[in-house]
Amino acid sequence: MKVEVYDESGNRYVISFEGRVTREKALKIFDMVELLGGIPLAEHVEYPKDLSKIERVILIIKKNFPIVWFTAKEVQEVYEKEIGEPISLSAVSTYLSRLADKGMLMKTKNANRIVFRLISKELKEIAKPFLGG
Repeated sequence: MKVEVYDESGNRYVISFEGRVTREKALKIFDMVELLGGIPLAEHVEYPKDLSKIERVILIIKKNFPIVWFTAKEVQEVYEKEIGEPISLSAVSTYLSRLADKGMLMKTKNANRIVFRLISKELKEIAKPFLGG
């Protein structure tokens, strides 16, 4: 994993990480990037009430899990915290599976749990022949 950041003065910082990238390690890297002024602090996001639950789940994934693997349980916890209403784990799992079937998420089994990851536009282009697109 390699991240290039420019601060407000135009200084360039390159943060490189080799090995197994876990969610915790990626978050530490982004904390460093944030300290350097490369990413603005996350602002509170208002989720429109007219969005469906799956649309809210998509927004939560894009905001909180843009580059890391995540579980349905993690999405459920963030959903309930940020939206302020309960959602069942089975509903989240169903939504994530549907998004994986549509090619928006990657899905794999890691040990005894299923994990997901947002597919970038670049990866979608590379994978298009394999996804039937």
